[in-house]
Amino acid sequence: MRSKTPPVSLDKKGRALWKEITSKYLLRSDELETLKAACGEADLISRIEEELKDAPLTTKGSMGQIITHPLLTELRQHRVTMAALLRGLKLPDENSTTVNAQREGGLTRWEKAHGKAV
Repeated sequence: MRSKTPPVSLDKKGRALWKEITSKYLLRSDELETLKAACGEADLISRIEEELKDAPLTTKGSMGQIITHPLLTELRQHRVTMAALLRGLKLPDENSTTVNAQREGGLTRWEKAHGKAV
């Protein structure tokens, strides 16, 4: 299944990531859902980065103590989430000639099961 058209729910960064990946790879329906989630994370990361652009890195906590800005923690967590989602797609490394055998085998089985075997 190939869907080059990004979901309407995505913003600029998410749409760009969607187009970049779907222009290079043929993804199954479940992989498209994972990609959609990763693209949503890209948009959220972009929004958080924009909020933090001119913000101080620290703020006062509930007891008046200096703490790290809460959005920094959120930014880190969303970056980790996006990386995990993209890793879950098991796409081949762009600089590698090695084929991901698990991905290729899964695609072949999916294509056979859905009448699209090559």
